[in-house]
Amino acid sequence: MLPRCVVKKFLARPQHEGLGAVVRRSIGRFELRYFDPFLVLDEFSVSAPAGFPDHPHRGFETVTYMLQGAMTHEDFEGHKGTIEAGDLQWMTAGRGIVHSEMPAAEGTHKGLQLWINLSSKHKMIQPRYQEIPSEDIAEAAKDGIKVRIIAGESLGAKSPIYTRTPTMYLDFTLKPGSHLQQPIPKSYNAFVYVLEGEGIFGPHESASVSAHNLLLLSGSGDGLEAWNKSIKPLRFILVGGEPLGEPVAQLGPFVMNTQQEIDQTVEDFDNYTNGFEKAKHWRSQARIGLDY
Repeated sequence: MLPRCVVKKFLARPQHEGLGAVVRRSIGRFELRYFDPFLVLDEFSVSAPAGFPDHPHRGFETVTYMLQGAMTHEDFEGHKGTIEAGDLQWMTAGRGIVHSEMPAAEGTHKGLQLWINLSSKHKMIQPRYQEIPSEDIAEAAKDGIKVRIIAGESLGAKSPIYTRTPTMYLDFTLKPGSHLQQPIPKSYNAFVYVLEGEGIFGPHESASVSAHNLLLLSGSGDGLEAWNKSIKPLRFILVGGEPLGEPVAQLGPFVMNTQQEIDQTVEDFDNYTNGFEKAKHWRSQARIGLDY
C-alpha cells in the first residue's frame, strides 16, 4: 500500500457553542472553513441544562455519534428519540428541519457531530433519519485492531447506512503494538481525528499525534497506515468523502450554493414557508422546560 501522507494538522481547542455547550471544532473553524464535502466536525461535551436548543438546518446532513452519556433529539415533524453511547443518528436536513439536541440526564455527555454537504440536486429533498443503536453498528476485529463501521466498509464488514454524498466513517481502536492498513477510495478527501491515546499516521517515520488533533490526508495514495507504538490504546476516526466540487454559500446552519439561495432560505425560515411551515407553532419540550 502507498500510504497517504498527513499534509496538515490542527489541534481542536475548546470553544462555547449552543447554550453553554463546549465543543472542539476542527472543521468549520477559520483556518479550515470547508474540506469538501465536510462542513463541520465538532467533538462536543455537554452537561445539563446546557445543550443545543431549537435551531434550524437546510442543505446538508448531520451525523451524531455518541461517545459518552445520551442526548435527546426532537424536531418539528414530531420525531423524537434518545441516542446513547455508541449510537448513531444520520440526519438528512434537506429542505429544512428545526430540532433540538439536549442532554437526556445529569452528568457529562460527549460525542462527535459531523456535517456533510449535499450536492445541489439533493439540497431540497425531504428530511429523513437513519438511526442505528450501538448493538447494530457493524464491527470487525483483527490483529489488535477493532473497528466500528459507521459508513463504508473495513476488515470485511460493511455499514447499512446510505450516504447520498459517498462517505466512509470508521471508528478504530488499536492495541499497543498494532499496525493498520485501511484502503481509501482514490477520489475521496479524507481525514483522521484522534480521540484517545497517540499514534503514527502515514509514513512510518512520521511524528506521533495525540488526542484532539485533526489530520488532513494527502490526495495521493491508496489508503491510511497507522501504528500504535505507545503502551495505551489508540482510538481515532477515519472519515473520507467524495468531493462535490460545487460552490458553497453558508450562513450558520444554512448551506446552499449561492447567496441568492441563502437569502431565499432566510426568507423561507422567517416566513415559515417552503419546508419550514411547522416551525411557526413548534417548540421543543426542552425549550418549554427551559422557559425561553
